[in-house]
Amino acid sequence: MADALQHKEWSGKTDGQPWMQRSLIAMFRLLPLWLLYGVMAFVVPFYMLFNRKGYQAMYSFFRKRMGYSRWKSFGSVYANHFCFGQIILDRFGAYAGKKYHFDIDGLPLMNALEAQPEGFILLSSHVGNYEMAGYMLHSKSKRFNALVFAGETETVMENRQRILSQNNISMIPVREDLSHLFAVNAALENGEIVSLPADRIFGSQKSVDCQFFGEKACFPLGAFAMVVQKNVPALAVFVMKEGLRKYRAYVQEVTCDPQAGKREQMAQLAQSFAERLEAIVRRYPTQWFNYYNFWKS
Repeated sequence: MADALQHKEWSGKTDGQPWMQRSLIAMFRLLPLWLLYGVMAFVVPFYMLFNRKGYQAMYSFFRKRMGYSRWKSFGSVYANHFCFGQIILDRFGAYAGKKYHFDIDGLPLMNALEAQPEGFILLSSHVGNYEMAGYMLHSKSKRFNALVFAGETETVMENRQRILSQNNISMIPVREDLSHLFAVNAALENGEIVSLPADRIFGSQKSVDCQFFGEKACFPLGAFAMVVQKNVPALAVFVMKEGLRKYRAYVQEVTCDPQAGKREQMAQLAQSFAERLEAIVRRYPTQWFNYYNFWKS
């Protein structure tokens, strides 16, 4: 089942065997975070060497999309892989009980929707560390439901469930039989919050073309179709790493013309999200974690 839900260019699964992941959690209970970051700094070049497709995709991104020189692009690829390693370590640090500091830009937008009886949708992406927000933050008045990739390792899924359940957050695994759609519908009808990934196509292959870094890229239609069909508000949320134990969350509106046709509303929402995503990626270019050719060309 997991293979059927994977993107053809990426697996979506955290590297490492379950016993290695459990050992990492145990290490976090004994060792300081900076020391494990230091070890990661030496591991990254070997990972880049054996993950050449991901390296080439990121090098192309920095050269073509960001306009960097060859040397700056090479250095940025290393910084990107190192940052990705830190973010994975932060997740396991959270599993081990380590605490992180959060600043939130746009919190009034979230609070206003939480005060309404209707449900709403949060749109996530593969930049920064969106998962960490679920470990450290929680809704004051509404149940939170997060759509997640079902093919993760048992260790990751068990620890996610343990921490998220403490914050009134439930996981909805993406299933091959599309049963997750019924769970999403039920949550919205109950006035709850639903988190949906909005930058990778998996499960359904329906997509919408958006201008992204000056060129057309495919974004999944499903999340934006859900917003329109259920007639609920949507917010884009980006959680970016800014220090050893510091993150900043950006909460932003994603809008469309309510007078437009439904298909046009979906396209407008997707483009609105793509524009906000591009602005965040330009601000934090080494925290863009799509290790494949994202653009149609």
